[in-house]
Amino acid sequence: MTAFHFHQGSKPLLVSMPHVGLEIPDDIKATMTDKALSMIDTDWYIDRLYDFLKDMDVSIIAAKYSRYVVDLNRGLDGASLYPGQNETTLCPTNTFNDEPLYKAGHVPNVEERAEKYWRPYHDQISAELKRIKDKFGYAKLWDAHSIKSHVPHLFDGRLPDLNVGTSNGASADHGLAEKLDAIVRQSPYSSILNGRFKGGFITRNYGDPINNIHAVQLEISQITYMDEAPHIKFREDKANQLRPILKALIETMIEYI
Repeated sequence: MTAFHFHQGSKPLLVSMPHVGLEIPDDIKATMTDKALSMIDTDWYIDRLYDFLKDMDVSIIAAKYSRYVVDLNRGLDGASLYPGQNETTLCPTNTFNDEPLYKAGHVPNVEERAEKYWRPYHDQISAELKRIKDKFGYAKLWDAHSIKSHVPHLFDGRLPDLNVGTSNGASADHGLAEKLDAIVRQSPYSSILNGRFKGGFITRNYGDPINNIHAVQLEISQITYMDEAPHIKFREDKANQLRPILKALIETMIEYI
């Protein structure tokens, strides 16, 4: 069993998609509510939105299993990423709307899922970043996410379209962050740098600019490229307007030294 999909490129960038997975093992599925099985909080179609990555010759790792099985963007220690704010856990028990994911009497086996689904994904990230750094002397990581534009349980009002996160400058060089921020600010989309989403566990854990590993998260508001839940439909017309901006961001990640 593999817990992820992986493609190796030749450029010094790894793109991670930890919340794109749509599979739930049968034994877990049997304990879940109908609301859970809708997987409503998926980063819908993020792999389709970034369909140009292989042509750009970058490495790609994408989750195979739903974030409801295990959240690959949370740490094993359960430490809060956003103290004082509502957020998800390593093995979520509620949706973004605070609805239960499990039938009465059922709870996730956190240790088992961490070993079976979380660890292989992170072992692959670590190995690929090491390979890239050994080859180039530096490595870059782009953590690709999307979320519904309105999630009252997590944030107030409508989320900006493009949310760039560098853990307040701790996960990537300031000059790189400035270049990325300039691209999104000059686009027709609303944007923010290190706003509500500053980067999750992946960005914070692997980003180490002092040692030439630069990690950036982009949280995209789903309204920019699809019909949002409950309809959930990819919109090629919207995606084609957004892709040039994403390509410019990825090119900057590749080229920045």
